Amino acid sequence: TDLRPLDILSEVVPAGRLARGMRVFQVQGVRGFQLAASRPRALGFPASRLFIHCDRFPEEFSIIVTLRVLSVPAKRNEYVFTLMAEESPSVLVGLRYAPDKLHFLFWSQERAGGWQTRVTFPNVSLSDNQWHTLVLAVSGQSFSLTVDCSIPKDVVVETPFPASLSVKRASFYLGNRRRRKGVFTGLLRQLVLLPGADATPRICTAMNFKVATLSVPTVLQDLPAKPASNEVLKYPYETDTKVTLGSRPPCTKQEKAQFWFNASRRGLYLCNGSAWISMLEVKQRLDYVEEYQNLVTNSETMGVEVFTIPKVGLFAATANRYTPPGSAIYKWTDGKFVPYQNIPTYQAQSWKYFTIGKKIFLAVANFEQNDRGQEFSVIYKWSRRKEKFITYQRITTHSARDWEAFVIEGEAFLAVVNHREGNNHNIDSVIYRWNPRTGLFETNQTIPTSGAYDWEFFTIGPYSFLAVANTFNGTSTKIYSHIYIWLRGSFQLFQSILTFGAADWEVFRIGDRVFLAVANSHSYDSGMPAPSNFYAINSSIYELNITAQMFVKFQDLLTYSALDWEFFSVGDDSFLVVANSFDGFTFSVNSIIYRWQGYEGFVAAHHLPTVGCRDWEAFHTAEGSYLLYSSAKEPLSKVLKLKTT
Repeated sequence: TDLRPLDILSEVVPAGRLARGMRVFQVQGVRGFQLAASRPRALGFPASRLFIHCDRFPEEFSIIVTLRVLSVPAKRNEYVFTLMAEESPSVLVGLRYAPDKLHFLFWSQERAGGWQTRVTFPNVSLSDNQWHTLVLAVSGQSFSLTVDCSIPKDVVVETPFPASLSVKRASFYLGNRRRRKGVFTGLLRQLVLLPGADATPRICTAMNFKVATLSVPTVLQDLPAKPASNEVLKYPYETDTKVTLGSRPPCTKQEKAQFWFNASRRGLYLCNGSAWISMLEVKQRLDYVEEYQNLVTNSETMGVEVFTIPKVGLFAATANRYTPPGSAIYKWTDGKFVPYQNIPTYQAQSWKYFTIGKKIFLAVANFEQNDRGQEFSVIYKWSRRKEKFITYQRITTHSARDWEAFVIEGEAFLAVVNHREGNNHNIDSVIYRWNPRTGLFETNQTIPTSGAYDWEFFTIGPYSFLAVANTFNGTSTKIYSHIYIWLRGSFQLFQSILTFGAADWEVFRIGDRVFLAVANSHSYDSGMPAPSNFYAINSSIYELNITAQMFVKFQDLLTYSALDWEFFSVGDDSFLVVANSFDGFTFSVNSIIYRWQGYEGFVAAHHLPTVGCRDWEAFHTAEGSYLLYSSAKEPLSKVLKLKTT
């Protein structure tokens, strides 16, 4: 054999002619077959059409499936495909799905006494109405399942796959086992048999792992954006087109061909797989920025967090320097932020809003000890009855700078940045895991950091990453900051990047491209001659290089003790705003909004007067789009409104 891929799905639709009981359906911009249960035999074909030169099933092979599973009742099994002999009701080879399980079936006369062997992969959850690609690799007693190019699930069984399985007078059946019971009710896009090889390396090369392709029938492939002349659709299909209302939803390949109606701007938009395309409105563009609200704060503000509590409203939490009076939470009321709640804090540095199920939390990073000499940061929980945040859990920290909350494989985590302990900046920062039984966060992993300022969590495909901004190791700010990747239950070092007093990481996406920006605050090294200006240094933007599997430098931008980056969009335009805090002479420094201009990268577009700028937050309301900046040098933060044309 030449080990070519054998496209089972294409054999059911030769030359694009659909068998009876098949429909083409498009969901999330991706097409698949929907199968009817009324004529299961019509969805079959003789195995001899695939096995032309040999009537034996391969001993080693991979099966590649791309599907979208609907919700399956608890005790029901649905067949993806079967291979059955004409004179027997037994399944020679088959794949079926049950809730949270995948079963691979095969018949082995000589080793199992003529009984069917079932290989079960537990904890395979596919019933989320999303597309998934599975790769099942079989070799002897070893069976390996890879879902969306994540970590493989390996199973070894006593009975090996037969070395000589005859397919004489046998037929493949798509989505059934020759009966109406157990017919697959979801959508099938790809079903390929690859003899003699593990197909995972060939499949796991694209960015969108869930719809990775080895071979797809022509009728399911994307059509050209513009038909030639008066050509009509060659292959008609149906789609579950819907219109989304409200604030700007995400636009990815999953939302392709969906509509979004922006009521405030009376605009209708179509998702093309990466961006919202205006259908009935002139695209908005940022014209200028105007001062909208002077927000008087309890004291200087080190950080700000803007968040929305469902059915309650929009809020902003300021991390204020002094206690009393502590830090404050403001609520957006009649188009302005007004005081809502005061919380005692101790030189608070930042807030982090997050949810776990229906529980709503707000964590503060305290930099100093309380009046009793105790040093801890606090997690507050939203009380629906009191409509206030109340103390929930205290966690011992060391000059904490930042919290980051994230979820991996359904589990909730909270990571704290410990800046220093006494005069020692080289200490551990801690990642906590939520224990649903106790309802508390418990230590899961410690990571060595150096005067760290910030954590940034992000995902790329099935992989989870955590970047730390290391600022000072006791003698120098010219040190490495690190990016960690989640592997086998813990974070492991992925890449190190040289930074200069790094204070913030900001991850963002433009189309299919992934970027990571670092804010460098100052350049100091006790063993080197002093530079002419410690604070006028480049901050850098890095881009993920898929081939090299690392972030590579994309652009340098001159900044002045940069402490924060914030990414935001207006219409189809993308922007980055930097928090410039000090130029070596004064804290009254312009912070800059940079506009994305493709090949040119980010270009300065707006210069905003700020005083000791520490943090930026972008947010949207029904009235428009805004930026909020906090000042670490005066008890006054500002809300700026983005004026568009």
